[in-house]
Amino acid sequence: MARPDQASSRGSRRTFGQWLETWVEWHAQALLSSLGKLLRQPMGSALTIIVIGLGLALPGALHLVLVNAEQVTENIGRSVQLSVFLAPGTEASQAKALQQRLEDRNDVLEAKLVSPEEGLEDFRSVEGFAEALSALEDNPLPWAITLRPTHGLDAPELTEALAAELREIEQVDLVQVDTDWVRRLASILDLLRRAIEGAALALGIGVVAVAGNTIRLDINARRDEIEVVKLVGGSDAYVRRPFLYGGFWYGLGGGLLAWLLLWGASWTLAGPVEILATDYGSAFRLLGPDALAATATLLGGPLLGWLGAWWSSSYHLRQIEPKP
Repeated sequence: MARPDQASSRGSRRTFGQWLETWVEWHAQALLSSLGKLLRQPMGSALTIIVIGLGLALPGALHLVLVNAEQVTENIGRSVQLSVFLAPGTEASQAKALQQRLEDRNDVLEAKLVSPEEGLEDFRSVEGFAEALSALEDNPLPWAITLRPTHGLDAPELTEALAAELREIEQVDLVQVDTDWVRRLASILDLLRRAIEGAALALGIGVVAVAGNTIRLDINARRDEIEVVKLVGGSDAYVRRPFLYGGFWYGLGGGLLAWLLLWGASWTLAGPVEILATDYGSAFRLLGPDALAATATLLGGPLLGWLGAWWSSSYHLRQIEPKP
């Protein structure tokens, strides 16, 4: 294989196909030689890969916590309910007509009409209310309609807007809606999401630093060899290439390890979580790593490893000059 300086001097006389063939040959050689170097140092390589894998697995685990938390709360919005109390003296025909009108709205999933008698029976079933209600001569409860907003249109802001619109209806006396707990839940999930983003950024920088430090040690160990290559005309780019692929292999190994850790943890916890959910009458099933987690670990690992190697090798190779 020609030296880089020799190939450059003849580059103008070579066809593109020949140039591409040489380029592929150089990179394939660097890719395989860097992998061979990692395999010849199994202990050091394994330690670096484990550190990178743990650094990638932690934000992935936090992401899985968020995904499963969102799954748990996926149907929360469907339990948001508005209670619409009609004005005293409203006739049954008027109440039924209003209930049908509300049920025909696109933003209303269900509108259930509750008569004064049904409301009174519900109160009687509550412990401590039966005796007090028996002392009443007349039923004081009005007609009521319970609404559930359409899924996707049940955000707190949209629910409040719907309640404000309902209050403008002539037959409506009072509209009750409690969305404070929904707001709190959304705030908690948003806080968790931002925490995961911050952790991913911090740990990503950590992975770059780990890969960069490992490459720095490799460069120092091969300092004499690098000086000889530079002395015979090797450029920094030529010398840097195997170190870049070394960072790639470290990152790929760490990404695979992180992915296996996430799947292993999900598989281990799936059974106990299913049993616990069944005991509480829930159909919840623990979700494993999704496409985002797989992409972040399997692609993010090699990218961060390569970036750390590029940063470290670019800096340290400039400090090495061949001795005259």
